Amino acid sequence: MNAGKIALMTEDAVTQHIIDMLAGGHFQIADDNTFFFHDGDNKFPFATIVTKDNDFDSASQLNRPGVFRLNIGVGKETFRALFGEVPATADHAALDTLMPHPVYAKMYWVSVINPSAKTFETVKPLIAEALSLARSRKAG
Repeated sequence: MNAGKIALMTEDAVTQHIIDMLAGGHFQIADDNTFFFHDGDNKFPFATIVTKDNDFDSASQLNRPGVFRLNIGVGKETFRALFGEVPATADHAALDTLMPHPVYAKMYWVSVINPSAKTFETVKPLIAEALSLARSRKAG
């Protein structure tokens, strides 16, 4: 095991994986951030990639060079299985760590900054769940 070298996913690789999953959905880029939707209504994304801080969300220190945060809207049960009923305080600037979203945790969003390939493998089912939830909300 090479402790000094962790293979990090690139923003483009994460984006491509989600695009490949969409099959009929789409994404939109606004202000260098990417929003993924399950259909064409653009009402609420099921996942986002954010690349910089803003006035209401700076806990992740996204203004660092090369840093991006993947955000995923999971179900209540999944969120609680990952983090408990009341999530512990997280270091929202930590790289490669799955954590409650710094702003939208109450809405069962999770996030990870610059995931490694290994962490991204654990995140893939969460992306699939978020897409499935978005599609079921639309159908319901």
